[in-house]
Amino acid sequence: MASAWPGNYGTAPNQATFTADIGSLTRLATSAPFYKYLTEEIFERSAFIKSGVLQPDARLNNIIGSRAEMPFFAPLDYNEENVNSSATWGDNGAGFYQTQRQTAATQYATQTVRGAAFAMDDLSEVYTDEDALANIRSQLSTDMARKFEQKLLNQLDGLLGAGGPLNATNTIDISEATPGSEDETNFMNATNVTRAKYLLGERALTLNTIAVHPTVAAQLETIGMLTFSSPNSPTTGTNLLWGGGGIGVTSTYVGQFAGLRVIVDQEMPVLGATGENQQFVCYLFGTGVVKTGEQFPISIETNRNILSLEDVMAVTYSNFMHVLGTSWDANFDNPTNAQLATAGNWALAYEVPQLIPLVRMICNSPFGGVIP
Repeated sequence: MASAWPGNYGTAPNQATFTADIGSLTRLATSAPFYKYLTEEIFERSAFIKSGVLQPDARLNNIIGSRAEMPFFAPLDYNEENVNSSATWGDNGAGFYQTQRQTAATQYATQTVRGAAFAMDDLSEVYTDEDALANIRSQLSTDMARKFEQKLLNQLDGLLGAGGPLNATNTIDISEATPGSEDETNFMNATNVTRAKYLLGERALTLNTIAVHPTVAAQLETIGMLTFSSPNSPTTGTNLLWGGGGIGVTSTYVGQFAGLRVIVDQEMPVLGATGENQQFVCYLFGTGVVKTGEQFPISIETNRNILSLEDVMAVTYSNFMHVLGTSWDANFDNPTNAQLATAGNWALAYEVPQLIPLVRMICNSPFGGVIP
């Protein structure tokens, strides 16, 4: 479809790609498999999806309206009645059971609708002979996966950060802000991860994945290269020493730590004021704790402005990300990332927060620095 808009998409505030940048969008825009490839690559590139942390939920697909209601039954906690051979047994003192009920509640998920538009000079393909289909597809899938992860991390900040409904119960901060005062007790290790897991009590084993910043992953890689050793003829009280020869000597890949699958993501938040130690936010997840869906599939629309010899493409997509047991509590929908990160926009739906397999841990790293 062509239009005659008397303007150039390269004129501010718009931007367009010319020959000096990359080829035309025409082949990209008219390729039928593009939507399929784009969706597949987003899923392939998202470690949160591949790990099972994010799982599709049919209740969040193709809904009417800007938020989805997800009712649930509260955990059963019935009252036991004492029975005996009399006419007065039971809580009512009348010799029969008093019926009880199972209560239900609801939670709300809010959707976001976002997108972007791109413009390119029509002659750029002729001059560059670039494969725009492969290039733009790869660029979009990578950046869209990153945008989804940024959205998720902002939402988690609103839920578990200061003032969030899960902050008091599902968060542990072992970090040290003062430079030079940090030590092993402030770093990620098996002891601290176990402490974090057991914030959920007996449900600690529902956690099976941990997401960390690369600087924290570097420490885990180092731990994998070390083993315990001790002097000859050890006795009670002999100190254990660190020595070389650990599993990381032949493979430095960190796939598991403390029984958890490890996701390494550059987007993981780093906290701290100027002059303080970097304080790294890590998240522990259970499978499927974040449900996701879409009100409509990714929309890819194209047009050509014949007056400026340019192709233009718009990508629009809707998305739900919902942590089961929590509820969007604001009086508006389609929030920005900043609004997702606002604690006051969220509420706890479950009466028992330990039923939500999600924990936030803040730690230092021996490879971390000081906030500039």
